[in-house]
Amino acid sequence: MGKPVNLNRYRKEKARAEKKARADRNSARFGQSKYHKNAAEQHRDKQRRDLDGHKLDE
Repeated sequence: MGKPVNLNRYRKEKARAEKKARADRNSARFGQSKYHKNAAEQHRDKQRRDLDGHKLDE
């Protein structure tokens, strides 16, 4: 006879593994690469600087 198995623990570990696998698939499918994140951030910063540069001083 084998060692008793805690079915609740097994169920929760299986659910965690499935959730992690789904998250990995989604991040590969919908996530942005580091390059794209940095490029978008630099673009936003440039737009903000340009806008600030066009403001009139009173």
